[in-house]
Amino acid sequence: MKLKPNDRICQDAEPIALIYRSMGTKVAEEVVSRALNELTLSISGMAQQVEGKDLMTLARQLRRLERMATQLGLVSLSRVALDVRNCLEGEDVTAFAAVWARFLRVAKRSLAAENGALDQQI
Repeated sequence: MKLKPNDRICQDAEPIALIYRSMGTKVAEEVVSRALNELTLSISGMAQQVEGKDLMTLARQLRRLERMATQLGLVSLSRVALDVRNCLEGEDVTAFAAVWARFLRVAKRSLAAENGALDQQI
């Protein structure tokens, strides 16, 4: 039997709306685009680290990603990043593997509409 996970993606539009209201359309587009690109690169880099079993700085990177995702209203991505960090810090290898797979799925779906490059990098 093949399982087909279907993670529900929650987003909050208010943080982005606040950025647009406070900075204006042109500047906000640049800021949001830069932040989404940074998230994409961060996730790609973390994926390479996990593949290479280099987990020394992963918890710190996940904490940073949580904050960025929250600031952009990417609620599901922020929550799953916290779950991955908890598994990593709890040294639960089995749970880490499962939640890491979920993290990658949620990251792709959360950022897919905003940034098509994520699918190519992870």
